[in-house]
Amino acid sequence: MYAQSLNETHNIDVLLVEDHKDLAITVGSYLEGADMTVDYASDGQIAYSLATANAYDCIVLDLMLPKMDGMEVCRRLRDSGHKVPILMLTARDQLNDKLEGFNTGSDDYMVKPFELPELEARINSLVRRARDSAEDIVMRIDDLEFDTQRMIVRRGGKRLKLSPTGMRILKILMRESPHLVTREAIENELWGELLPASDTLRSHIYNLRKIIDRGQSVRLLHTVQSMGFKIAHPNDL
Repeated sequence: MYAQSLNETHNIDVLLVEDHKDLAITVGSYLEGADMTVDYASDGQIAYSLATANAYDCIVLDLMLPKMDGMEVCRRLRDSGHKVPILMLTARDQLNDKLEGFNTGSDDYMVKPFELPELEARINSLVRRARDSAEDIVMRIDDLEFDTQRMIVRRGGKRLKLSPTGMRILKILMRESPHLVTREAIENELWGELLPASDTLRSHIYNLRKIIDRGQSVRLLHTVQSMGFKIAHPNDL
């Protein structure tokens, strides 16, 4: 059912660890339909072996497993230095269980039963976050500078204070500069399928513009009516 080797034409490679065969088939088929490559493990020992032998973008890890439970798999991976995002699946919804999972090193936690589109959205979010944090570059447009490793934004040498979402929007726009980025593309990268209220992006853009362009003779953040947004020097528009 599942490929044993990673297919590089797919965008996200997932290790699904689940001992309930029917659930594994359902989840695996859905994720493959979302253009992900899925490897499968039915117990903790197989999961640990696959996770240490392959470079996955995300591990979806059931908590109750034969041979080695999910907590122990997660703990061993973190102890050995693996930084792959781990999303735990469990039927236990007590706060102490969730805290134990996070303390062991998991990045997210979903309680069974769950909706498959939400699982897909959470995987996408974890992978985006991991890929973003792996970058080590400084982006510059005119006198605007974004150190993505240290998460520091400056304009004209002065440090600017942005919200986490503001920084993510800025990074998207600077990465694509001087090209326009549609509202839909920004929303999809920020929130995936779990879209917030309709005016949320507009509010974030308003705050971002106020911070980076306030008191500046040259405006860098531009709105293209009914199309999207771009960051660019006016000479590059």
